[in-house]
Formats: sequence, structure tokens, C-alpha cells
Amino acid sequence: MNPIEIGILGAGNIGQAFARHLVKAGHRVLLANRRGPASLKSLVGELGPNARASTAHEVARLKIVLVAIPWTELPAAMSEFSPWDGCIVIDANNHILGFDGKQFQLADLRGRTSSELFSEMVPGARVVKALNTLASAVLAQEPRVGSGRRVIFISGDDAIAKKTVGDLLESIGFSPIDLGTLAAGGRLQQAGAPLAGKNLVRCPE
Repeated sequence: MNPIEIGILGAGNIGQAFARHLVKAGHRVLLANRRGPASLKSLVGELGPNARASTAHEVARLKIVLVAIPWTELPAAMSEFSPWDGCIVIDANNHILGFDGKQFQLADLRGRTSSELFSEMVPGARVVKALNTLASAVLAQEPRVGSGRRVIFISGDDAIAKKTVGDLLESIGFSPIDLGTLAAGGRLQQAGAPLAGKNLVRCPE
């Protein structure tokens, strides 16, 4: 894949881990958070010349945007943007409300998947669920493990969008596995689901 520019909304641990892999592979990243570009000066300096900080509205105009924002803040954050007009939005979010010291407290999705609900917050976007199953410390590690590659699960309703995200993930060293639609695949990979937290490596056949 030729180098491209990827937007990242939410520069927390997940966003930073993804950004580091992208710039290492030669891609460019444009980052934004709720505190503004100045708060990202140190991170951008660390990432190097292929990274820069901007406003959330500029990031949202890119063709591929990762969103990694706490669940409780998502509705308000996404309400700031107009229809996404076919943009590919990577949903790296989990419906976590908090942690009580023993386990994560999850939002009641009323039988739907978190990505289906997220899709309604980003009208016009082609949503691909990805990068949500690994802990940020694991996601930040080298994607290539020996002769294998760390697995990233993806789900989505748009085949071309999934292929684009899959190619991007492969270009930075991961091995994407397509789980199907947001309803079917998303139910397997969202927080609390069977694949959540699974750190798998695909080895050459």
C-alpha cells in the first residue's frame, strides 16, 4: 500500500499505539483530541515528521479516520460533525462505562452491537470495527511476532471499506481477520464478547 494520511480522533493509548505503527510504516497521521493541537505538541514531536496535530474538524475531513474515544463521551464528540459523506471510519471504541476494581462495567446495548450504535453517530460513514480487542499495551507491541503476525479482527457492512482497512493493517504488520457484518462480527469482538482481549498470532501456512 502506498503511504496515505490517516486521521485519529482521540489521542489516548489506542490512538497513540496506532499512530506509532502508521508512521513507522511510512504513513502520515493527523491527530486531534478534545484539548486542542497544542496539547499534542510533545506526542507529535515524538512521532516525527509524518505526524501533525490539528482540529477535530480537519481530521474528520480525511478519507480514513480512526475514532478511539471513551464511550460516555462519544455521542457529544460525534455530534460536532456533519454527515461523513462516505468516509471510512474505524471504530476502535468499546462500550465501557467504568471499572469497579474487579471488572469493567458495560453499557446496556439493548440487544444491538456497539458498532451499530456508533454507526448512527456518524451518518454517511462506512464504519469498520477494528483495533478494539487488544489492550493498548499489547496493541503497541511489534505486530510481527517471530514469523507470524498479530491478529486484528475487523467487521463491517461495506466490503470495499473492510478491504481498505485490511490492507492498511497489513501494511503496518498486522494480520486482519474479517468477521463479517457489524451485527454478526461486531457481536464477537466488542467488549465482553468471546474475542475481546484475545491476543492471537497468525503463523505462515
